[in-house]
Amino acid sequence: MTLILLAIFLGLVEGVTEFLPISSTGHLVLLIDLLGFEAPPGKTFEIVIQLGAILAICVLYRHRLIRAALGFFSDRNERNFVLAILAGFLPAMVVGAIAYPLIRRLLDEPIVVAIALVLGGIAIIIIERHTERRKTPPVETVTPMTGFKIGVFQIIAMIPGVSRSGATIMGALLMGVERKTAAEFSFFLAIPTMLGASAYSILRNWDTLSFDGSTLIAVGFVAAFIAALLVVRWAIAFIVRHGFIPFAWYRILLGLVILAFLLIR
Repeated sequence: MTLILLAIFLGLVEGVTEFLPISSTGHLVLLIDLLGFEAPPGKTFEIVIQLGAILAICVLYRHRLIRAALGFFSDRNERNFVLAILAGFLPAMVVGAIAYPLIRRLLDEPIVVAIALVLGGIAIIIIERHTERRKTPPVETVTPMTGFKIGVFQIIAMIPGVSRSGATIMGALLMGVERKTAAEFSFFLAIPTMLGASAYSILRNWDTLSFDGSTLIAVGFVAAFIAALLVVRWAIAFIVRHGFIPFAWYRILLGLVILAFLLIR
């Protein structure tokens, strides 16, 4: 029962943090280490519960996704939208298939997460303060080439603590995309990215998954879905009003606290 409760808690953390630029993976790495959570092998739990958060995006934006699917062959804007998302997914798909397991083995440590949180927070502050404010265009205006360039930034998020959403949003800002549009594009880009990562992880660890492990993944998945469902709309409204700097200071503070803890323990 204790493991089930921990899985629910970690799922809630995933759902809250997945679409904010504060690194859901970083939070999970730290909490799993701190709480001594016996997760299923191969990081399957951490990766697959992210699907719960992705499902929330599919539910919240279901009309937008259906419109894109139905209009792909007949509507230029819808086709541009889909191609931009696929182009953004391409870099992570290629690099992830080749180097992701090695990167995670080498860098999946609390001290790496802490440093990445601090450096990422500093980067967000610099980018936010030096990015020109623009009117909010629809997400369909992101071109496939811009989507590909944003996807290159997503590769950086393979380092735990960097934040997938943070890397893609900041990359979009550097490409001249407005804040709200950058956040929404990051949400949509998460769909193929996390589906691919989850499928890859399940296939690699299929033989080691047990019934107990599947139960933990299931309850974490549901908790992440509910949390993300509640947080995403709030996140967009908060970003439009306050920008990303509050998240940057949170990252820096959390990273420094973790570093201090690691030094004194």
